[in-house]
This record gives sequence, C-alpha cells and structure tokens, in this order.
Amino acid sequence: MTVSMPIQAVTAAAEADTLRFLTCGSVDDGKSTLIGRLLYDSQLLMEDQVADLARDSEKHGTAGDQIDFALLVDGLEAEREQGITIDVAYRFFATPKRRFIVADTPGHVQYTRNMATGASTADLAVLLVDASKGLLTQTRRHAVIVSLLGIRNVVIAVNKMDLVGFEESTFREIVADFREFAGDLGFADVTAIPLSARAGDNVSSRSPKSPWYSGPTLIEHLETIGVENAATSGPFRLPVQWVCRPNQNFRGFAGSVAGGRVKLGDEIVVAASGRTSTVASLAIGNHPVEEAFAGQSVMLTLADEIDISRGDVLVAKGSRPEVSDQFAANLIWFDAEHLLPGRQYLMKNSTRTVPVQITELKYRLDVETLDHGAAKVLEMNEIGFANLSASEPIAFDPYASNRETGAFILIDRFTNATVGAGMLSFALRRASNIHWQALDVDRDARAGLKHQKPAVLWFTGLSGSGKSTVANIVERKLFGRGRHTIILDGDNVRHGLNRDLGFTDADRVENIRRVAETARLMTDAGLIVLVSFISPFRSEREMARGLLPEGEFVEIFVDTPIEVCRQRDPKGLYARADAGEIRNFTGIDSPYEAPEKPDLHLKPAEVDPELLADRVIAFLEERGKLSNA
Repeated sequence: MTVSMPIQAVTAAAEADTLRFLTCGSVDDGKSTLIGRLLYDSQLLMEDQVADLARDSEKHGTAGDQIDFALLVDGLEAEREQGITIDVAYRFFATPKRRFIVADTPGHVQYTRNMATGASTADLAVLLVDASKGLLTQTRRHAVIVSLLGIRNVVIAVNKMDLVGFEESTFREIVADFREFAGDLGFADVTAIPLSARAGDNVSSRSPKSPWYSGPTLIEHLETIGVENAATSGPFRLPVQWVCRPNQNFRGFAGSVAGGRVKLGDEIVVAASGRTSTVASLAIGNHPVEEAFAGQSVMLTLADEIDISRGDVLVAKGSRPEVSDQFAANLIWFDAEHLLPGRQYLMKNSTRTVPVQITELKYRLDVETLDHGAAKVLEMNEIGFANLSASEPIAFDPYASNRETGAFILIDRFTNATVGAGMLSFALRRASNIHWQALDVDRDARAGLKHQKPAVLWFTGLSGSGKSTVANIVERKLFGRGRHTIILDGDNVRHGLNRDLGFTDADRVENIRRVAETARLMTDAGLIVLVSFISPFRSEREMARGLLPEGEFVEIFVDTPIEVCRQRDPKGLYARADAGEIRNFTGIDSPYEAPEKPDLHLKPAEVDPELLADRVIAFLEERGKLSNA
C-alpha cells in the first residue's frame, strides 16, 4: 500500500505559497531527525521508503529498536557511519496549507560554510538546542550567522525534552538565555517550542507530556507565519549572466531577476555606465511574457543598442544601486588558512568576479558575547567586519536591502576554493575627489630617454639563498652599460618604508604590497627595478605581477637548498631561529611557497653568481628591455 497525501490536500498545497527554512544548531542536536520526522508525519513517504528506512535504521541507526528518522536526510555514507550531517540536504514536503523547502545543515564547526550556504536562501531558521546541554558556542555562532544572512524569523526548538523529563523550568531557562544573547541580533520574531523530534512531541501534534506549553506545534507555526520577501518588493535588479547573440538581428540579456519586477516598456538603466533604454521583449524559456518577478530566469531585449556585458546589472531607472570599488562588509571566514588583510582574493558578487583586497579588518566578533574585538586576521569560522577594495567598481545593494546583490564570496586565486562569504553594508566614500591626473610625459617617454624599457626583476628565495648577491651583480653590470636601475632590498626597505612592520603573515603581505606599489611607481620613471625579497607567498608575488603591464614583471627564483642556506647563514638568523629567538622565520616556522613557473630559475649553489647575473642580462636582451641603446 502506498502512503500519500489526499488528492485534495495535494491540490491545496500546490496552490499555497512556499516557505524556505533551514535547521541549524550544534552537532547532534537532532536537526536531521527533526526533518525526517516532518517528512514522515506529512505522509509523503512511499511504503517501500518506510521499509528501507526501517532496514537502514537497523544497520546505521542510533535510536535502538526505533526508526532513526535522521537517515532520511543523511544520505552520504560518511554521514551515516559517523551519525552526523556533512553536506546540506534539501527536502520538499507539503501540508494542506503550505509547501516547504527545508535545508538540513551540518552542526560541526568544520562545516560552517555548508551551514551558511543553506541559510543564504532561507526565510526562517529552526535553531535546535539540546535540552540536556543548553546553548553551546556553535549554537550561538549559527544564530549570529542567521542574523548576518538576513533571516529575521527564528524558531528556538528545544529538542530532546524527553531527556530532561519535559521539565518546564529547563525549557524556560534555555529560552531566557537565548533571548538575552540574541537581543541585539535584530530578529523580528522568536518563537520557542519544546519538542522531542524522535518521538514526535509538539512536532506535528501537541504532546500531553508538556501540558504547561500552550503555544503552536512546529508545523502549525511553519504553516501560519508570514514571511516578507524583500527582494520581490524591492526595486528591479537583473545581473546579466549571459549575452545571447545568435545572429546580428538579436541581442538578448539573460539572468535571474534578483529583485523587484520588470514589465514590457519599463525604463531600465545599466547600473555602472548609467546608459538607459526600455524593455522591448521578455521571455521565460521559450515563452514570451509581459512581466517577470524576483527569482525568475528571464531573457530580455532592449529598444536601444547599448554596451552591456556579463556582470553588468540592469536596474530600475529611479532606483539605482551603489556603484563603488571600496566598501564595508561583514565576513565569515571558512578556510584553514587565515584571512590576511592586504592579500588579493577574487570576489564574486552576483555574476561578476573581480580581484579584491581586505584593506582593513575593523573588528572580530566574539560569538559568545557579541563583543567587537581588535584583530589582525580572521581564523577559520570566525566572523568579522572589514573594509575591502576592489580592482574596479561593482554595482551592489546593501545586503539588508537585497540578499542577492548584496552578497559575495571570496575565492583563493590559486586553489579556486571558496574561502569566505560576505554581506555588503555600504560604500566607502573616501578619496572620492581623487582622479587620475593626465601627464604630458609618460612612462614610455621617460624610459626612451634612458634607452631602455622598464621592468621589475623580482628575486625571490630563502634567506641566505643569494638573492641580494645576484641582484647586486646584475645592477653593477647594467650600471656599467649605462642603464638606469635601482635595488629595493628587503633588509634596507625595512629600515624606512616598512619599519613599522613585523614578520607575521599579515605584516609580510603588507610588506610586499608596499614594495610592489613602490616598484610600479619606479617603472613609471622608466627604471629597471631589482627587487630582492624573500616574498614567501605566491599570492603576493602574483599581486605584484598584476600591477604591471604584461611582460614587465620577471619572477626570478633563486633556488638554494635550505641546508646550504643554513651553512651560509651570514647573519646568524637560522641559528637564532633554531634557538627560538626569532619567530615566524621563513623555512623554519613560516612556510616558503616556491614559484611553480618562474621566468628564470637560478641555482647559486651550482653556478657562479657572475654567470647567473649574465643569464639575467641575457634574458633582458632577449625580451627587448635593453634594445634601445
């Protein structure tokens, strides 16, 4: 026999609205079990599914002889073996009054990114708390993330009440603790429900075990709560994902409507350029429509030929978003490698991806107390507030106004891994009166006067590898040939420009950023700049390369084994590092990321430095840097 909803209930549900919600909280608080119980109580399971569930409960279950409802959503074998949720599981179910899409998110700290993913599209959060444990650090962290991601409706589901004998005092104490903690998180509605997900108490039907509770069951609350969709009621936003040009007579712009609605004949604006036009046609799939709403994927054409590319945002004429290359944002850091201000990441906002730097970490949020503390870095799963600077302006709304155009992720440039997520708050207006000044004498003219072409020779390698030795010989030889050069040496620069920096990872990033910017200015003067820095991180060396025109940055890897560097140790630094007198010393307790494809690979331990210097000069001649003599 098949167990299913009555036909009239399915029909009614199909006509009802849809509520997206997530379950979150600390590990083993019963999130998966609660969703499994909701699916079971909604009578959406086939007879064979129930039989499979009973069989799986015997093999993987943690509920003794009872059915383990968590197995309905813990689909990964690793989840079943460990009894935890790892990935985000989405499930659909319906009642006669409403349809639901629920995201079961993991509770483990190491999977916080997955929890944030599930929360990013939810309208309501069911925050589970184990009645026998009370509020935990991860419970508080999830509450903070829920708040940052714009969810204003929260259910405090005090689960496993059977473990505390359904004591009212325990429930009241947990709820009071949460309300005190969450007072400044901006939740519009906080509803507390005592329940036992495994036994079904107060999930779909009221439990006689809690006569002191007079509020709704969980499903009653989910069926009746009203959730406003800010994106639908806000101004029109369409981030362009694809420009469709099958022939010269058609040019359409496709994307998902991120806010508001658009009709045929509406005036729209390209947010960044300010160019205007009117909507000539609208289509969803192959079907022409007269109007489209937030959440729908559309193809539109315009009455005028204007320049629009992927990443541009089409907006309502009277409600243009912020357009800026500097902004403040809340950040959630996901990666095991901590966030470093000054390091360059890729920022993906809607359909646009641009290089970005965290210019200042304003504070780190203590998820226990909600205090704002000073910090130089963000560690994995920490939350902070920062200023960011992008390589070019982007169009965005504050996250509080539009969760689609106000959200972004940060991507590591080398691994392509998502390392953080952010919520934009506002544009920074600093330096808005500063513009590039047109100059009559440009870099080519200055270089031509010196009969050379500008270049940055970036010598990188371990301390004691011979970087400065080779760079010094190269400059001497170039000087003897009448070339105009300058050396930026790591030790020398730290006596002046970078005297305020230490040797933490964050300070090393800032050290290289300043030197790279200085080297770029010197190439504008037409100079050949020799930079001799350990520069241990690939990301910062690539950042320096990106500041210069193609072909002007020459990465020279001075590759000397650390054993040889130790033997040389001209300044006694390795000995002091081994003795613990110097911390964060590259090669000892701080990593060196060797170049993977350097422009020149030198090995001073095998070849005389004079000959290596000749190789560098020959390379410059081959590249035409010295050809104007």
